[in-house]
Amino acid sequence: MEGTNGCGSKEGTLVYELCKEGNSHFSNYILKMLEAAATRRSVNIVFTDLKTEASNNVTESPRDTPESQVQLTEQKQEFNKRPGKIGRRSFSRSISQSSTDSFSSAPSESDSSEDEGTPRDKVQKNSKGHGDFCIKNIKQADFGRREIEIAEQEMLALVALRKRAQGEKPLAGAKIVGCTHITAQTAVLIETLAALGAQCRWAACNIYSTQNAVAAALAEAGFSVFAWKGESEDDFWWCIDRCVNLEGWQPNMILDDGGDLTHCIYKKYPHVFKKVKGIVEESVTGVHRLYQLSKAGKLCVPAMNVNDSVTKQKFDNLYCCRESILDGLKRTTDVMFGGKQVVVCGYGEVGKGCCAALKALGTIVNVTEIDPICALQACMDGFRLVKLSEVVRNVDIVITCTGNKNVVRREHLDRMKNGCMVCNMGHSNTEIDVASLRTAELTWERVRSQVDHIIWPDGKRIVLLAEGHLLNLSCSTVPTFVLSITATTQALALIELYNAPEGRYKQDVYLLPKKMDEYVASLHLQTFDAHLTELTDDQAKYLSLNKNGPFKPNYYR
Repeated sequence: MEGTNGCGSKEGTLVYELCKEGNSHFSNYILKMLEAAATRRSVNIVFTDLKTEASNNVTESPRDTPESQVQLTEQKQEFNKRPGKIGRRSFSRSISQSSTDSFSSAPSESDSSEDEGTPRDKVQKNSKGHGDFCIKNIKQADFGRREIEIAEQEMLALVALRKRAQGEKPLAGAKIVGCTHITAQTAVLIETLAALGAQCRWAACNIYSTQNAVAAALAEAGFSVFAWKGESEDDFWWCIDRCVNLEGWQPNMILDDGGDLTHCIYKKYPHVFKKVKGIVEESVTGVHRLYQLSKAGKLCVPAMNVNDSVTKQKFDNLYCCRESILDGLKRTTDVMFGGKQVVVCGYGEVGKGCCAALKALGTIVNVTEIDPICALQACMDGFRLVKLSEVVRNVDIVITCTGNKNVVRREHLDRMKNGCMVCNMGHSNTEIDVASLRTAELTWERVRSQVDHIIWPDGKRIVLLAEGHLLNLSCSTVPTFVLSITATTQALALIELYNAPEGRYKQDVYLLPKKMDEYVASLHLQTFDAHLTELTDDQAKYLSLNKNGPFKPNYYR
C-alpha cells in the first residue's frame, strides 16, 4: 500500500523510519510507545498492535571480562553470620524509625524485632485468607500501604505506564519471579507489573534492606512475598526457594538484583531455567555472573543488562548514592563530616556520587582506584589518589564501592585508628573482609541497629556499619525519584524480552537499546516542567541523526 513500508507503518513516522533503515530492535509494544512519544513529545503512552512484527536486528553487548576470569562462579554469595546478643543495644534509633520519621506513621521496628526469630514457622494469612507468603508481621500492612502511596507520588512515569498500559496487558501470561530490595519503591514496580498482566513472586536480595511494613502491604494485596528484615543466610536461600518451587507454577521471566536468584534457579532447577524467556539484571555483581555463564557457554536464556544502561549508571548509581551515603552515615553514627579524613575505594559512578557529597560537606577525600581512566577523573575532580595501605592509619571513614571482594582486608582493619568507621556502598557484602573479624580475640558490641563496635585486645575499636552490607538500603532510605528511573527501565526491559519474537534475542547478554534509555529519560522530564529543543531538518542531516533519536550511539555509556 502506498505510503507504508514492511512494518505497515505510515510514511514519516518513527516506526516507518526504523523499519526502512532495517534497524528496528524492539517489540511491538515498545515500538508503539516510542512512536507515540516522538509524535507528541509527551509522556502519553498508547499500546496498540502494529500490523507486522519488527525486524530482529539486535546489538549484542560487548564482553569485557578477561579470559582468565571466565570461571563460572559456583559458590553462594558470601554471608556473614550475625553476632549474638553481645553488648548493650540502643533502642533510640531503629532503621524503620529513621526511614519514616519525616513522611509517615509507619511502625518502628526496634532491635528487639531482630531477636524474635524466623517467621518461617508461623502460619499467616491476610484478610482475604491468602497465605502464600512469609513476612514479619501482616498487621503492619496499613502502614506499608501508606509508604507505597508516598513513593507513588515520586514515581510518576512508572505510574503513568501502569495506567496507560493496563488495558492492553503487555505482560499477560508472564510469570515473573523477582529478587530485589523490598522497599516502597520496589512495591510500586511489583504492582505495576501485576497491573500489566504479570503474576509475581518476590524475595529480597539483601538480608537487611526489606521494609517489613511494605512486605506486609504486598502480602495483604495478594502478592507472594518471602522476605523480612534481618534474615539469616539460611532464611535468605529458603525465601528464594519458596518463590521458585511452587507446584503448578513455573516462572518464565526473572528480575534479579545481584544474581542470587538466577544462580539458584540455574543450579537447583535447571529444567525451569531452560524454559525462562528472559532475565533482567540490574547490578554489576549480577551482570558479571551472567557474563561468566555466557563465556562458559552455559547461559541458555537471553538476558538484559540493565546495570550498564545510561539511565541506571548516570542516575541511580550516581545521584542516588550522592544523597544516600550521607543519609546512611548520619542516621547510624550522627557523625560530623567537616574536616574528617575519608577514603573512598572505587571511583565509578557510585564512588563519584559519594565523593561529591562528602566533599560538599567539608571532608578531606582520598580515592583508591585500579582503572587509570577513573583514577585520572578523580585527580581532575580534585581528589587525592592513594593506596589504602598508605592512608589507613589516619582516616576517619573508609567507604567501599568497587563491586570487588576483599577490598578492605584484616591487615587494613588492624592498622585503622581508634573510632574509624567502615562501611560498604557496593551491592555485595564481600568488599569488607568481615569474616576475618569473627575471631576469639576480638569483641563485637552492638550499640545501635546496624552499628557494631569491633574491639581489639588493646581497647582500640572500629565502627562497622550493616556488617559490611549495602549501607544506604540497610541503614537508611534512597531517593524515590531516582529509583523510578531504574524501575521504569526494568519494566520496559521485561516487556521487551517477553514480547520479542522467537529468535530475536539469542542465548546471550544484551545491552538496553539506546532509544529505550532516551525514552525512559523523556518520561521523567515532565517532573521538572522541562522542554526539549528539537533539531531542524538541516541540523539533523548535518549530524546524520534522526530528529527523534537516538542521539547517542549504542556504545555510549
